[in-house]
Amino acid sequence: MTDDQNSAPAPFHMPRIGDPAPEFTAVTTQGDINFPSDYKGKWVILFSHPADFTPVCTTEFVMFASMMDEFAKYNTELVGLSVDGLYSHIAWLRTIKEKIDFNGHSDVEVTFPLIEDISMNVASKYGMIMPGEDTTKAVRAVFVIDPEGIVRTILYYPLSLGRNFDELLRVVKGLQTADAFNIATPADWRPGDKVIVPTAGSCGTAKDRMGGEEGAMECQDWFFCTKDLPAEEVEAAIRKG
Repeated sequence: MTDDQNSAPAPFHMPRIGDPAPEFTAVTTQGDINFPSDYKGKWVILFSHPADFTPVCTTEFVMFASMMDEFAKYNTELVGLSVDGLYSHIAWLRTIKEKIDFNGHSDVEVTFPLIEDISMNVASKYGMIMPGEDTTKAVRAVFVIDPEGIVRTILYYPLSLGRNFDELLRVVKGLQTADAFNIATPADWRPGDKVIVPTAGSCGTAKDRMGGEEGAMECQDWFFCTKDLPAEEVEAAIRKG
């Protein structure tokens, strides 16, 4: 092996949508966890942040903690990670509660688990370390994992860009709505908006749709049909988990 090969950074692995979430055990601020088996039957947002005691991460933790109950309405748990140690995590979360006021939120207590990952073992399993961005900090990764432990959505942000929390909640609602009603959601969808009916699988079905014979849907062409799905019906279905 050459010197160049010895010095080359190790390749990172990134799970794909539809893959089982990589398994790990870890120490957290809420005790040890065995992931994802401890969360079977629940949706999970597993997210990484670059470092404790950094301003963008601090604002994000205020928002995650303040929305924890809202995510819980949709059977969704939060699990955070950085490559800092447990005592650093504890000190930082205490500082957030005692000193930070952001976006109208203060005295915020973070009660979801924050993983200690000094070894970068978990971050490496999930492809959270991206050498082009930083070799010692995890980027702002988000993995939405379903109740069967399958990765359903992956979002990556650079170190400089804070996450949009309305979008994270919209993703959870959208995934659960698609599962519950066997539909797809269009761009900018929110509960109460029209949803997309699966594309016709045969010429006969396409003809029936265009002729208005497939029920209450609106078809602009054979492949593009939508229907109403009231927000109350969506909320009733997905709040059951």
